[in-house]
Amino acid sequence: MTETAAVTTAAQERALDATVALVARWGVTKTTLGDVARAAGMSRATLYRTFPGGKDELFGLLAQREVARFLAVVGEAADAAPDLATALTDGLHAAAVHLDGHAAIRFVLDHEPELAVPVLGFGEMDRLLRVVQRAAAPHLVRFFGPDDVDGPAWAAEWGARLFLSALVNPTPAWDLSDRAVCARLVDRYLAPALTTPTTDPSETPSLEHR
Repeated sequence: MTETAAVTTAAQERALDATVALVARWGVTKTTLGDVARAAGMSRATLYRTFPGGKDELFGLLAQREVARFLAVVGEAADAAPDLATALTDGLHAAAVHLDGHAAIRFVLDHEPELAVPVLGFGEMDRLLRVVQRAAAPHLVRFFGPDDVDGPAWAAEWGARLFLSALVNPTPAWDLSDRAVCARLVDRYLAPALTTPTTDPSETPSLEHR
């Protein structure tokens, strides 16, 4: 997994959009390059020229693009928040809603979980957390003091860990599509370890540092 947003051509975008629709219908394993070419309205030869690395390159670029879109949704939610607790709560909620509405990802998680397992393994998990940390931390910087250089990255990482825990172990108590659940989990698991420094504590709701 790379740590930058996907850079694509118009032809690649057309193929990637077609691939998302196909995966939502019958999954990654059953989606062939021939299927993608037909759905994208291009010849197989054109598709192979567009993705000389074949199916691996196509799905690798697709994963890169979808992760970037996912992180953009989380970043927008955090940017609109007035304080750190709300940023983390709304970021978790936006992430869950985006995931629930992504039919292709839902199909893979529900019917091809073996494809997701390697991404959630120890080595890949660390890389995934670094990607999330580097993407999300800049959206949290404004909630920390100028001397707290590690706070934003730490908050981003542990927000991601909480999200992944809910994803791997789904339960009504951790249903992040319910914003109230997100707020409760942030208050219980993240608030005790995070702080929101302000010049006047009465101006902005804070997470207490302990």
